Amino acid sequence: MKKIILLASLAAAMLMTSCGESFFDLDPASKVTIDKVYKTASDYNVAVVGCYSKLQSQVNFYKECCEYRSDNMEVKAPTAGTQDRYDINHFEDKPSNSILSDYWANFNNNVYRCNLILDQIDAAQFDEALKKQYKGEAMFIRALNYFNMYRIWGGVPATKHVVSAAEALKIARYSDEQMFELIAGDLKEIVDNEYLPEKYSATNTGRATAGAAKALLGKVYLTFHKWNEAKDILSQLIGKYSLLPSIGQVFDVENKNNAEIIFAVQFNKDIVGEGHSYWYDITNLTDESGQADALKECFTADDARKEMITYVKAESKVYLMTKFLDTKNVSFNQVGNDQILLRYADVLLMYAEALNEIAYDASENSVALEQLNAVRTRAGLSELTASDVPSQESFRKAILDERQKEFPYEGHRWFDLVRMGYAKTVLAQRGLNIEDYQLLFPIPQAEIEKVGNASILWQNPGYDK
Repeated sequence: MKKIILLASLAAAMLMTSCGESFFDLDPASKVTIDKVYKTASDYNVAVVGCYSKLQSQVNFYKECCEYRSDNMEVKAPTAGTQDRYDINHFEDKPSNSILSDYWANFNNNVYRCNLILDQIDAAQFDEALKKQYKGEAMFIRALNYFNMYRIWGGVPATKHVVSAAEALKIARYSDEQMFELIAGDLKEIVDNEYLPEKYSATNTGRATAGAAKALLGKVYLTFHKWNEAKDILSQLIGKYSLLPSIGQVFDVENKNNAEIIFAVQFNKDIVGEGHSYWYDITNLTDESGQADALKECFTADDARKEMITYVKAESKVYLMTKFLDTKNVSFNQVGNDQILLRYADVLLMYAEALNEIAYDASENSVALEQLNAVRTRAGLSELTASDVPSQESFRKAILDERQKEFPYEGHRWFDLVRMGYAKTVLAQRGLNIEDYQLLFPIPQAEIEKVGNASILWQNPGYDK
């Protein structure tokens, strides 16, 4: 992945000359710069890397809009710099929330980058296999962006082509069905047409693979409660990856892109601008870490995963969770943990979830129970039996509980709670009695005012008071 990361800054600079932060907010307002023409394979490679580089700027999304929205983290009191985060955490967020506005723009900008490639690549003249790969990568990243937008806002204005600023203002919010067809359609096309390889050469490790497309498609199917489709696509990944012997090995910065990792946002602390600052750092073990009691108390003493969210000293006056432990490159003042978005433990638990939703089975030969127990036993826990999960509901709850212990700070918890129907119940245990409309976030008010037509872009019900 080193070769790819070296291109990222160049790609970002090139694309910044072509677009603003969002195709809904471009300058000049009357025209989107669409005369950027890619010709050679090298041009397209730089452009695709630009799409990956935008994912680097989305890492905090999973913390702000998932971890803080869930029972994993809490802000006890707002400060001058955390009011918007506090509001998200306490379900007091408003359409003016700047965090939400930033990600609306960020996601749309990444979609724009992908569309700029996809509008041109079919007519390009270079190796067909490489064209398929670049097309598949752009479609994968576009699908990921629209999936994240859908999970927090529901249907959004969407396009598969570069549009002018004037045209963008006329694109209406998609329905749930249209969003499904858009996101799953892109991923299914990638899989069905074999756009992406199963693996890459060492210099290209970290790019989206066929396995990444299948895993993301499985998550999309689960989100839309397409249980059979989820089962079918996820079954294709069973045995293709493997659980590492210990959870610590998965996040070891000396063991990146290991056999459990399906897709991760890549960082490199040894290249200026391609690392990042510490994640979830505190200056003293007595500092407020933001960890909610519900997370800290969900682990039993014999669960190896508890250590992963335990703070340890990284340097003078810096303490990090074991999960994100790394030492800085002192020349560039940055660390290089990758943001893991899809890994094999996730696939196993998603597969178990799909099987359980199709038909409850906790028998001795239950495939769903086998997948659940594989994740449990890796953590040092005993296997669950039919007596532990005597019903479909108890099995579902066991999967949810396992996911909380397996994936803290990986950006899954809030989306798991919503998808599996437990958000209101779990948040009530935090003393937050949320309403159904708060399963979605408010559409940024600035975007609604920009469009100025409630039949095209309307506020999510509950936030329009």
